[in-house]
Amino acid sequence: MLKKLVLSAYLFPLFLAATLVRAEVMMPSPPSLAAESWVLMDAATGRVLVEHNADEQLPPASLTKMMTSYIVAEEIEQGSIDHDDPVPISVTAWQMGGSKMFVREGTEVSVIDLLRGVIIQSGNDASVALAEFVAGSEDAFADLMNQQASLLGMDNSHFENATGWPAEGHLTTARDLALLARAMIREHPEHYDLYAEKYFEYNGIKQPNRNRLLWRDSSVDGIKTGHTEAAGYCLVASAERDDMRLISVVMGTDSESARARESQKLLSYGFRYYETAQVYSAGDILVEDNRVWYGETDSVDLISGEDVVLTLPRGARESLETKVRVEPALKAPLEAGGEVGRLTVSYQGEQLADSPVVAAETVPEGGFFSRLWDAILLFFHNLF
Repeated sequence: MLKKLVLSAYLFPLFLAATLVRAEVMMPSPPSLAAESWVLMDAATGRVLVEHNADEQLPPASLTKMMTSYIVAEEIEQGSIDHDDPVPISVTAWQMGGSKMFVREGTEVSVIDLLRGVIIQSGNDASVALAEFVAGSEDAFADLMNQQASLLGMDNSHFENATGWPAEGHLTTARDLALLARAMIREHPEHYDLYAEKYFEYNGIKQPNRNRLLWRDSSVDGIKTGHTEAAGYCLVASAERDDMRLISVVMGTDSESARARESQKLLSYGFRYYETAQVYSAGDILVEDNRVWYGETDSVDLISGEDVVLTLPRGARESLETKVRVEPALKAPLEAGGEVGRLTVSYQGEQLADSPVVAAETVPEGGFFSRLWDAILLFFHNLF
C-alpha cells in the first residue's frame, strides 16, 4: 500500500503534497487482435486498459442475453420474482429457433433453471420465456432493456429483443458490454457465479457452456459468447488473478477458436503489465493534528473519506504523486466525516483519483473566551 501522507497542517495549512521517487515504467504496446472491436477493462476501477473501435455499434448476437440475465437478477433482488417461481412456457418461446434449452410449450420451468438455460446453454427459448414472465411480452421487455442500458451508461446500445436474434437497430458496443459485465459482477455476484458453470442439463439434454476459456484458464469464470453471421464470433470474458479482475470484450472474430484466442491475448496482457492497487483505505490519516480554530480542541486528524483504488502499470506505485488540499483555516464546528478538503493522486501528470478528505472526529465550537482568543491569534496569523 502507498505510504500514508502524515504532515502537520500547522506548517502547511492550505496545500500539502508528497511526490514519491519517480521511476520510469516502460509499457509494451498492447496486442493487435484479429477482431473488429475490443476492450479490456479493470472491473474494480472501470478503467479501460486497451481498446480498439470500442464505440463502434455492432450486432451483439447472444451477448444480448447478458442484459436479459442482468434484468432478471435485478427483479430477483427487488423481490418482484423468486428463483423458484414457475414460469409458463408459451408457444412463442417454445418455437424459438437457434440455440435452445429445449423447454416444452404448456409446461412450467423455474426462474433459476431458465437463467441457467440462458447463461450456460444460450437458450433463445429460455430468454423469451423469462422476458414474457418479467414484462408480459418480449417487446415490453426490450423497453426495460433499453431503460436499464441508459441507467448503466450504455449510451451506444439499443435492444429490440431478449435473445440477440438479428433485428434492424439491435446494436451495442464493446465498451457498453464491458460496462454491463462490470455491473453484473459487482452488483449480482450470486448470479454471476452461474456464468462459471460448465454444463447444464435440462429435459434429458446436457449442454456445455460455449465459453472455451472456462476449460483453458482456471482464472476465467465467465461470461458469455455470441455468434451470428452478421456479428461474427464474439466473447465477453472475465478472469481474476491476485486480487485483480479484468473484463475483456472481443467482437467480430471469424471462429470459435479465434474469439477464445484473442480474448486470452487481452487478458494475458492486462495481468502481466497492470495491477489493481488500493493506495489508501477509508480512515487512513492524511494530515495529523490539523489546526482547528474556534473549537473546543485546537486540532484534529484529517483522514481519507473512502478507499482509493487505482489501476496502475506494474512498478508505478513509487512514481505516484499525492496532494492534499485543505481549507487554509478550518473553523469549528466540524462533524466527524465532514468533508474539509480533497485528496488527489496522479501518475506522470495524469490525475487518477480525486476523493474527499474528512475530519476524523467531531470538534464542537468552543466557549466565548476561547473563540475570542482564537480570533486574535487568527488575525495576527493572517497578517504574517
